Amino acid sequence: MTRRQYAAWGSADQAEQHYLVEPRHLAGGGDIRHVAEFLRASGWRDRSVTGGPLVFDSSDQQVRVVYDPISQPGGWQIQGQATATEPGWQVSFTRQTPVEIVAGFTDALTRERSAHAPNPWAPLQQQGWETERSQHFTAVSPDRNAWLQFHQTGPGQAHWWAGARTEHGRTWDALFSSTTPMHLIEHFSTALADPQPVMRPRGHIPPSKWIRTTSVSVRPSEIGAWQQARITAARATTWGRSWAASRTRKPAAARPHATAAGSRARR
Repeated sequence: MTRRQYAAWGSADQAEQHYLVEPRHLAGGGDIRHVAEFLRASGWRDRSVTGGPLVFDSSDQQVRVVYDPISQPGGWQIQGQATATEPGWQVSFTRQTPVEIVAGFTDALTRERSAHAPNPWAPLQQQGWETERSQHFTAVSPDRNAWLQFHQTGPGQAHWWAGARTEHGRTWDALFSSTTPMHLIEHFSTALADPQPVMRPRGHIPPSKWIRTTSVSVRPSEIGAWQQARITAARATTWGRSWAASRTRKPAAARPHATAAGSRARR
């Protein structure tokens, strides 16, 4: 959402104070429903139990997304099962990773893979991130407080690492196994580099002088409408994919029916 969109909204409802936070990589965790409700609307199976972590499985049982706010280190754990053509993979996001950035990865799990060759560095470079070649290949944000790195210490010992920091220290980390599909990392880096601010309610802004905020008044109904639009889009995509799959399935072969004459002939 942009400032212009917020400014265009009226104030018929009782408005509540929120903030647009920049840069998004320093905005704090946010509402996990931003991720969870999209997965649910995309047909993922909710395996969560009361009092336990949030657990979603893809419809083909190949990917599991878990959010655990209690155990250490907590946060998001995502695991992809090995297939006949691809190895298994694992991804983790610590608790304060902004949900909009996590969603860049998890939303991509619900979509068809693009035909183009993925390049995780391209979205960052397009937004002015500097790339550095040393022992490891690294892209650093314009404010120097967020990064994505391909970390390789030896043959077969590599992973992708992303994170952010404030003047108080590191705020979040993301770790991707070297076998994580490249197109998923590209979707993550696109969300990471997105210059659009993200919204947080009053009292949920991390304490940092490196954060820029813009106060906005937002009606609860407007927040609900924005959330519903995201859910509706996920449902529409899921329905469209299911409909297309049903159109390509071969019809079941018709079972032969014996005629009365045929029945008498076999006697």
